[in-house]
Amino acid sequence: MKLREVLAQNLKAFRQAQGLSQEELAHRAGIDRTYVSSLERCRYGASIDVIERIAEVFGVDPVDLLQKPLA
Repeated sequence: MKLREVLAQNLKAFRQAQGLSQEELAHRAGIDRTYVSSLERCRYGASIDVIERIAEVFGVDPVDLLQKPLA
């Protein structure tokens, strides 16, 4: 699995686990909703700054968004 796919999968999982819409996540992270959608669909890669802002919204370490699932 490529790192972009790992980010997409983890981003969606964290977002859904916290009950956030793409729009709400985007608002809290200061990015566009369409960008969140594109990240979740592996259309775009994210900068480290964006990963950091998204991780702050989720209350996790940025590495958690890039870590491959165990299963």
